[in-house]
Amino acid sequence: MDAKDSMRWEFRFRAIFVLILLAVCLPCARGQQSAMDLDGHALDPLATGSGKVVVLVFLRRDCPVSGRYAPAVQQISKRFADRANFWLIYPDKSDTAQDIRKSVEEYRYHLPVLRDPQHALVKLSHVQITPEVAVFNRDRHLVYDGRIDDWYIDSGWARSAPTTHELEDAIRAASAGESMARNEVRGVGCYISDLE
Repeated sequence: MDAKDSMRWEFRFRAIFVLILLAVCLPCARGQQSAMDLDGHALDPLATGSGKVVVLVFLRRDCPVSGRYAPAVQQISKRFADRANFWLIYPDKSDTAQDIRKSVEEYRYHLPVLRDPQHALVKLSHVQITPEVAVFNRDRHLVYDGRIDDWYIDSGWARSAPTTHELEDAIRAASAGESMARNEVRGVGCYISDLE
């Protein structure tokens, strides 16, 4: 075998190796964005082909601040229903589907719900606290992560009304294809446990 044949075989071997690697790893990488619905089916909220902005709202059942934001989240989701798909994300590993269903019913949410016990969406969204949100534009790039607004100053102290509206601003910016001056503002509430 001459040098040319040797190079061809090496090129073919590398090409085959890369194709095998992609075939094995690409589904794994996409799975990093998936979570589970309450029936245990894997679901990727960013795979929806609606052309709308995607808003992930991270909540904990045992977080009082998360509960207090339920009316605001529902109002915002209704106001922006034509521009954004909203998802409630429960990242607590100890929550069962039944626990979450009970909480969703208690707060009268009418939004799709996902469990994220492996924190795939938490990591993708860069959130640390509940309630926090992640806003992805139509190209599924993260444009904002953090608080909904500045209603809470700390976990025991809230203003009478918020003076900033980061979530609404992020939806408007993402819908218009614009960036935000501050694309990350940490929230006040309960830390998401077991973050690496």
